[in-house]
Amino acid sequence: MTVALGARDVAARFSAEVHRIVVGQEETVRLSLIALLLAGHLLIEGVPGTAKTLLARTVAHLIGGSFKRIQFTPDLMPSDVVGTTVYEIATSSFRIRRGPIFANVVLADEVNRAPAKTQSALLEAMEERQVTLEGEALPLPEPFLVLATQNPVEYEGTYPLPEAELDRFLFKALVRYPAPSEERAILRAHDRRVPLADVAALEPLPAGALAAARAEVEAVTVADPVLDYIARIVEATRTSPDVMLGASPRAGVHLMRAAKAAAALDGRDFVTPDDVKALASAALRHRIVLKAEAEIEGLDADAALRRVLGRLDVPR
Repeated sequence: MTVALGARDVAARFSAEVHRIVVGQEETVRLSLIALLLAGHLLIEGVPGTAKTLLARTVAHLIGGSFKRIQFTPDLMPSDVVGTTVYEIATSSFRIRRGPIFANVVLADEVNRAPAKTQSALLEAMEERQVTLEGEALPLPEPFLVLATQNPVEYEGTYPLPEAELDRFLFKALVRYPAPSEERAILRAHDRRVPLADVAALEPLPAGALAAARAEVEAVTVADPVLDYIARIVEATRTSPDVMLGASPRAGVHLMRAAKAAAALDGRDFVTPDDVKALASAALRHRIVLKAEAEIEGLDADAALRRVLGRLDVPR
């Protein structure tokens, strides 16, 4: 007999299983689950060697889905992502050969290395959850999650992601170097075994667990004062003296839905201002552009957002 899991149980199970493989990265793990529940996508910024690929493979296994990794390079073509048509001599007909985008979890590694044409192909997949091949719209698997990575240090041979594409990512997670205790745990794990080999031993979430958790998220209520608080945060990014380009209306929608998911994962059926504040940076840091004066002052997006939140009254 299968016991149905609530959203809170799904969160606890998901976190526990991922952390059997991945050391630390609590925020990124939680954001990846919220992105899954909301059919969103996650941009991960961090230096190489911080287990981003390992995390993506683990997430795919836990949901019982397929995983594909696409290494983005300056010569990557849209057909390398979405697929193409090939002519078969035996049947004298064309056959569609699907690309690696047709997977439940897609790791778009170093996404900012791809040229504009390839970026546009990825954009359609993320936004429409389909790709177009030879004029035919082909739906992508469900669930469908893009985990895109970019290196914050290396800029040679990269293409800055356009604001319209960044706005399609539900969150941007920052993966930093591990703490000394975490680094020792990583070394010990690699001394005993190869963590990637242990992914197959993890027990996937029960069938229907994601769907049930999604239903709980949809049932979460947002009171008018909290809704107004979200609107004021988004508006304040547009009038901040530190910000040249503020958050879009889509950003407000994503922040509201993310707060609903956070509430459900904590076992509540209502959103609190703390849910909103806790996710504001992850949902907005990639959607604002700072003024040159703010960058000269040493501010980054998170610092500017802290200033924005500090100026606003929090509803009781």
